[in-house]
Amino acid sequence: MATSVPRADGGDEPDLSEARDERRVITRYAGRVVLLDPDGRVLLMRYDDGLPNGVHWSTPGGGLNPGEDYATGAARELAEETGWHDIVLGGEIHRRTHVMEHDHVVLRQVERFYVARTEQASREITGVDAMHASDGIAAWRWWTLAELDSTTEAIWPRELASLVRSAALRQTPF
Repeated sequence: MATSVPRADGGDEPDLSEARDERRVITRYAGRVVLLDPDGRVLLMRYDDGLPNGVHWSTPGGGLNPGEDYATGAARELAEETGWHDIVLGGEIHRRTHVMEHDHVVLRQVERFYVARTEQASREITGVDAMHASDGIAAWRWWTLAELDSTTEAIWPRELASLVRSAALRQTPF
């Protein structure tokens, strides 16, 4: 897993010295948000990608900008993808590294996931259609944990329902 470099403000940012190894594998750092509504539903975005990613559902989030820490990037990405600027991130609940395609390049993506809540049940996303089109977001919806457990659709990360349950058991602040 990638390391982080401490910043003067107490945060951390990815150590970009690990961005390439001798095989020229590109590493992309990303922040993601597991956003829950008051009924415990999780917001997911659908991407209708070709191979190798394929059609999949993913939490809001994306790549970090230069100098941006994971939490700041996750909050920015959530606001860009939903148009909501009132969501406060809670704690980090998961880290993972996976191989995926982005902008026609296969890369290793290092992700950190943060939990957050909205007080509006099944909150609607409006006014970001152009952003969704440019980012390849084909659809969005709120999923119950039971739906996540039983779906045959690809969910990224695959263990999302378990992560939500674990965060609730740990009483991760959100």
